[in-house]
Amino acid sequence: MSQQAAAFPLLRVFQLVSQSLPVGAFAYSQGLEAAVEAGWVHDEQSLADWLSMQLNESLARTDLPILARLSDAIRRDDEVAQLAWCQRLVAMRETSELRCDDCDRGRALARLMRDLAIPLSKRWRDERDVPYAQFFALLASAWQIPLATAVEAYAWGWLENQVLAGVKLIPLGQVAGQRLLLELAGRIPAICRRALDTGDDEIGGTLPIVALASSRHETQYTRLFRS
Repeated sequence: MSQQAAAFPLLRVFQLVSQSLPVGAFAYSQGLEAAVEAGWVHDEQSLADWLSMQLNESLARTDLPILARLSDAIRRDDEVAQLAWCQRLVAMRETSELRCDDCDRGRALARLMRDLAIPLSKRWRDERDVPYAQFFALLASAWQIPLATAVEAYAWGWLENQVLAGVKLIPLGQVAGQRLLLELAGRIPAICRRALDTGDDEIGGTLPIVALASSRHETQYTRLFRS
């Protein structure tokens, strides 16, 4: 394999997790806006604690293991397994806002794949309530991004979006945001390794405080974010 060919998947990773990717991730705080409104998150340290909790107890136990299984099912061309894992992930979203966030970003990524002429079966174009992770896995497969890299990229994309939301909402300075990214991103490789070692019967977890924040946000009077 030439050096240029070997570098291609890495360059596509940058594109897949770029803030310029038109999937609307910037519009969602996943309950963080309500947590700031309630005073639960109010400075750099409390934001670090909030995000660390979600990385360890939500992404590592739910999103990332299911992303790995979706990737495996795509590799095997097993649409039944893909649909089953999609339905399981959506069912784990504990509020309507969190479900809408996930599925809206999924539809946006599906439209982007169509517009970029990236093959996408009619099943996934027409299926309702497909989570973002499914289309992320499909695009990672189409761009030949290795699984371990795709899982780390997914975690990084989530973390960067949440840090940027916190910088706006608390508000924090840009340096504080970069400090948080530096600290929390350093934990991503270990979190992803743990996620990839998770058995089927170990998948799942709940963060009542995040579910409560999301449900409160659904009726929050003034807000910047859709969730």
